[in-house]
Amino acid sequence: MKPLIIGITGGSGSGKTTFINHLRERFSRKELCIISQDDYYRPREEQHKDDLGVRNFDLPESIDKKAFAGDLARLIAGEAVQRQEYTFNNSAVKPRMLTFLPAPAIIVEGIFVFHFKKIRNLLDVKVFLHAKENLKVIRRIKRDQVERNYPLDDVLYRYEHHVLPTFERYIKPYMDEADLIVNNNQKFDWGLEVLSGYLRHHLKKYGSLNVEELPAQKRSE
Repeated sequence: MKPLIIGITGGSGSGKTTFINHLRERFSRKELCIISQDDYYRPREEQHKDDLGVRNFDLPESIDKKAFAGDLARLIAGEAVQRQEYTFNNSAVKPRMLTFLPAPAIIVEGIFVFHFKKIRNLLDVKVFLHAKENLKVIRRIKRDQVERNYPLDDVLYRYEHHVLPTFERYIKPYMDEADLIVNNNQKFDWGLEVLSGYLRHHLKKYGSLNVEELPAQKRSE
C-alpha cells in the first residue's frame, strides 16, 4: 500500500528543522520516515558562483534532484535507502551514513520540494512554514554561525543575494498550493498538533500506529 507522502517547505529560517524534530519525537521510525533535501546537495566544486565568485547553494541546481527523487521512489516502493549526511562544508563535523527506512508515512523536507515537479507530484499533503523576514534572518544567523561555522558577513551577504531572491522566485509562489500553512513567527504548536493528529489518524486507519512506542504524554491524548 502506498505510504502517505507529506511535503514540508518554507523559507530559510522559517523553522522547518525544529518543527520536523518535534514531529519526529512523536512517532517511531516504523511509523514515520523523514528524508531531507539537505542531504542531496551537489559537491562544493559543482556549485554555481555569483558575480563576486561566491558559491550559491540556494539554487534548484544546487541539489541532485535526480538522486533525491530516485531515493524517494525507492522508499515508496518499500526499499531502504542509505545516504551520506551532508555537513555543509563544516570540517568540525564528521558526516554520518544515514539510513532511511520505508514507513506508512514519509515526510519530504526542503526548500525546493514543491518546486521540483517530480517530487511535487508525489505529495499527498503540502505543508508550508511561514515567518516574518526579520525573524528568518536572525534564525539564519544563529544557525549558520553555530552549526555551520560561517562568519557573519558571509551569512548576511548570502541572505541578501542568494537566500531572499530564491525565496521570492522558487518558494513563496507555491504557498497558495499548500494544504496547511503554519505561522511560525512565535510558535508552531497548533500547526504541529494539526499535522500530528492527521498522521495519527492515517496510521490508525491502516493499523500502523504503535501506541506503546508513543511518548507517555501523547498516549494519554
